[in-house]
Amino acid sequence: MSAKTPEPKLDLDRTRDALLRLGLEQAAGRIAEVLSRAVKEEIAPHRVLDDLLSAEIAQREERRIRTSLRLSAMPPGLSLSNFDWSFQPDIDRRRVETLATCSWIREHETVLLQGPPGVGKTHLAVALGVRAVECGFSVGFYHLDDLMHELKRDAEVAPTRLKGKKYLRSAMLIIDEVGFRALTRLEASLFFRLVSVRYQRSATVITTNKAVKEWPEVFAGDEVMVTALLDRLLHRCHVFNIKGRSYRLRDLERASSG
Repeated sequence: MSAKTPEPKLDLDRTRDALLRLGLEQAAGRIAEVLSRAVKEEIAPHRVLDDLLSAEIAQREERRIRTSLRLSAMPPGLSLSNFDWSFQPDIDRRRVETLATCSWIREHETVLLQGPPGVGKTHLAVALGVRAVECGFSVGFYHLDDLMHELKRDAEVAPTRLKGKKYLRSAMLIIDEVGFRALTRLEASLFFRLVSVRYQRSATVITTNKAVKEWPEVFAGDEVMVTALLDRLLHRCHVFNIKGRSYRLRDLERASSG
């Protein structure tokens, strides 16, 4: 009876090199640790493979989120987890958490956050943007003046040739600080063009210190255009009227009292 041919030993360096050549850096870095634990705990081979692939997927997802957040230009450090709900008790937290599921982005809807300065409009907008990135959507963040600069630079270009622009291609566009200054007629027209192109194609969040009834004075006094603009924005729109105190004034009061 012939002797049983021994199974070949695993060449760990060769396997690690193959994983690196395939771009599986996390798996290559963890293979020795995972195999050592597998031998000690008698883990099945398919579980070993699952552990390595799970680690690789987790690292790639972390890298994707980090890159997407950087490209979005959103201010860092703002999330739903660090929003002070107790300071703004009038905000319907359940509505916000429903938006955090991102179903409204899939439906190409709009969120309008209205209220005086400092009440958390930007924080909520960015927090929803962070959740959107985590769910796999692209996000673009603009202060209104920065957006106007880009729109005016592209004013003579047809929208069909601007599809690669972040303000058009982003699945979710955040426009911050609408209403802090009046727009010129050209700026108002370009803003309307942007909203019209994105209408029912992508999702948009707008923060504003002006109630919609005051928008004509912001948009060059053109009531006809504002009516058409609001007709698009308010169709399938989630409106939040935030009337609380200013976070910035609260922090200033704390600093002065300290």
